[in-house]
Amino acid sequence: MILLEPQNVIIQTTLADKLNKPSSLDVQFVDYDGVRFHLSTPEKKTQLLLSMHIRCWDELVQYGALEILGREYGSLLSSEAEPEYNVSLVIDLEQVPADSQAREEFIKSVALFKRHALAAPFELAFKTQKSLEAQGSAHGELMQIHYRDEEAIYVQAASDRVTVIFSTIFQEETDRIFGKVFLQEFVDARRQPSIQNAPQVLYSNRDPPLEIRSVAGLRNTDDVGYVTFVLFPRHFANPTVADSTISHIQLFRDYLHYHIKCSKAYMHSRMRHRVAEFQKVLNRAKTEVATGERKTVSGRTMVSR
Repeated sequence: MILLEPQNVIIQTTLADKLNKPSSLDVQFVDYDGVRFHLSTPEKKTQLLLSMHIRCWDELVQYGALEILGREYGSLLSSEAEPEYNVSLVIDLEQVPADSQAREEFIKSVALFKRHALAAPFELAFKTQKSLEAQGSAHGELMQIHYRDEEAIYVQAASDRVTVIFSTIFQEETDRIFGKVFLQEFVDARRQPSIQNAPQVLYSNRDPPLEIRSVAGLRNTDDVGYVTFVLFPRHFANPTVADSTISHIQLFRDYLHYHIKCSKAYMHSRMRHRVAEFQKVLNRAKTEVATGERKTVSGRTMVSR
């Protein structure tokens, strides 16, 4: 299966091109989960303005998104966002490091703009877990991130774990079947000795998990699925492991639906190929009727088929 990259490829490639050859720019694009970006040069060719609009921005700010973006980007973070967007970065191309390796790291960091914003509730949950473990408390606050229409991520820290729940909508019956097969594969794969340290994955259809049953407004229909990840301290014990965990778990919903669509496209192509093969067999099975010519007494020719 293909793993999606956490960085935005359009930002990465565009910024790399403009560093090599500055020019005027005005590009708008949308990421997998509906996050809108605007990359432009409003004043001069060597100054890029990168703006982002994300549906759950107010919730992310509540959980510390601005602090994380300030930590990652420093003076690049604009004090005022571009109109119709939530947050902006001002990038001076003349101030970008000249060293090739440092430049690549800078480009990748800018391309992780959305990832760093969405990391806020996860980083807060990891810190809360350590605090609860020290205090001996049971559970922390249930954080809700409504990042798509009718879909959300729920994150809650406990004294021994962090629970992450995705609610997702399956538009078609076949999507729900494919999704169940994929998620069952997650459960079965964890039984292998080499990946037993992976997070526990639980799936429920229609009925929400116990952790979020008190949340108002949850849909109780067959087209809703809930996927639960149970993260233990080993999954965020050090900063490197924690960053990797955050990057992968953010993309889970996109990863699931991406592979559902790929599987459906593959099955459709196989069905079309099989139908074409059956048509060839039917064409070869048609019998040819012999034709003959007969002449009448008057000399006329009659053709029989």
